[in-house]
Amino acid sequence: MTESTPDTPVVPDSTGAEDAAMAEEGSKARQLLGMKGAQSGETSIWKIRLQLMKPITWIPLIWGVVCGAAASGNYHWDFRDPLLAAACMLMSGPMLAGYTQTINDFYDRDIDAINEPYRPIPSGAISVPQVVTQILVLLFSGIAISIGLDRAVGHEFPIMLVLTLFGSFVAYIYSAPPLKLKKNGWAGNYALGASYIALPWWAGQALFGTLDWKIIVITLVYSMAGLGIAVVNDFKSVDGDAQLGLKSLPVMFGIDKAAWICVAMIDVFQLGIAAYLMSIHQNLYAVLLILLVIPQITFQDMYFLRDPLNNDVKYQASAQPFLVLGMLVAALAIGHTSL
Repeated sequence: MTESTPDTPVVPDSTGAEDAAMAEEGSKARQLLGMKGAQSGETSIWKIRLQLMKPITWIPLIWGVVCGAAASGNYHWDFRDPLLAAACMLMSGPMLAGYTQTINDFYDRDIDAINEPYRPIPSGAISVPQVVTQILVLLFSGIAISIGLDRAVGHEFPIMLVLTLFGSFVAYIYSAPPLKLKKNGWAGNYALGASYIALPWWAGQALFGTLDWKIIVITLVYSMAGLGIAVVNDFKSVDGDAQLGLKSLPVMFGIDKAAWICVAMIDVFQLGIAAYLMSIHQNLYAVLLILLVIPQITFQDMYFLRDPLNNDVKYQASAQPFLVLGMLVAALAIGHTSL
């Protein structure tokens, strides 16, 4: 007679449920940040508004203000200057970058219906009148802050207001017909690159120092690297762009050739800035900038050039920190020469 053994209790495997919950939370976080791959389903109007403003895009503009302040050579760690810098960052990031992203989504709602139908406007999560109200509130808030900054530092010429109006105009013609600069891959991506590198740099420099033509030219050259970064974002929407006749670089040149153009722009113009730093005898900073370009080239080979359609986000996350650190290195070098 065989002795029977009690059945072993079956313990439910919770791993799958936990993974699903973590994936859902990750999707919600990406949704709020305005990142690629975020799914719909949010019902809070304030979270939807935040998603339209794409907080992930504020970071380069906030960093650009830091670079401009550093390049001015006149930033002081006292009570006043950090408050002014914070106000300038608020203006450049949440207000004006938020305005730019919202107006872009507004005019891109037909493209998003093809490429990203889960975005707030094509999904119907927010109405068109609500979007228009958000655009106006963000724009006029940015203008109000710029006027306050001009008065706070005693500018005779309202340079902060002028930069705000100019940047807002560029953002409008980038997204809105009849010009809609983003129809052309070169003009649109350069406008985007300059908006993320040159404009916030100018704001920080003008707030704490003097914005001269030399700085304007240098930052506009640096913005050519920003053009390359902007092209990275075009790969995710190549199908919708082609259907709607938008001439992005991936549409015009094909995936592989556009990827090479993209990385060439990113690398060559950063190296050009390094050469400029050598010309003004800032050799240490030039070497540091070159060393920061090297890991970018490595990640370009590892991720982007091998599969730009699927590795665009991974490439940006790994390589862009080195680019923005390079911007600060260049700014510190320029600020050092002005002391």
